[in-house]
Amino acid sequence: MTSYGQFCPIAKASEILSERWTILILRELGAGSESFNDLRRGMPLISPSLLSARLKSLEHAKVIARTETGQGVRYTLTEAGRELKPIILQMGVWGHRWARSKLAPEDLDPSMLMWDIHRTMKAGYFPSGRTVLHFEFSDFDAKFRRWWLVVQNGEVDVCMKDPGHAVDLKIVTDVRTLTGVWMGDVGLGQALRDRRIRLTGDERLRRDISTWLGANYFADIPPATAP
Repeated sequence: MTSYGQFCPIAKASEILSERWTILILRELGAGSESFNDLRRGMPLISPSLLSARLKSLEHAKVIARTETGQGVRYTLTEAGRELKPIILQMGVWGHRWARSKLAPEDLDPSMLMWDIHRTMKAGYFPSGRTVLHFEFSDFDAKFRRWWLVVQNGEVDVCMKDPGHAVDLKIVTDVRTLTGVWMGDVGLGQALRDRRIRLTGDERLRRDISTWLGANYFADIPPATAP
């Protein structure tokens, strides 16, 4: 971490928090990710070596804690890290109001979109047993084109390979449309009427998609109006 050479608390906080990816790592930890692999799934463009370096810096600053467990290494927020959560959320509010994404191609990431959806969708809506949702993005190639969300016992798993179970609902769309719906920029009903989102399968799941799909935490934040 580079020092600003100032005693100002803002400068001291910036020395810890202003390095590239640091705020996003804290975002992921605040959202419940604890393993190295889960952190990478929420930030697919960060390299493993850079993520490791940033985690070590945050641990050194006592913002996160690293714990060895029988299932591997866990990273969690300390008291100092938890105190940052409302600050980071407020940054998101500000960003969605004043620096709103235009959903340009470089902002569209199916990996992050599916990871974000899986951890905030209404898992409690689904009946007991297993429900399989198959998403297909018409604008991406084979590697990122097909995704499966498997809902079981209140848990949602993300699969990039066919899990081998019968599909209850298939959703065909493009990443830009679903991202727009997820972020509150595109109306789900309009996207369905325009057939930018096409549903095939269980009638109840099709009817209630607005209930179980949910939306991003910041979706209700209106954009700033021009002066």
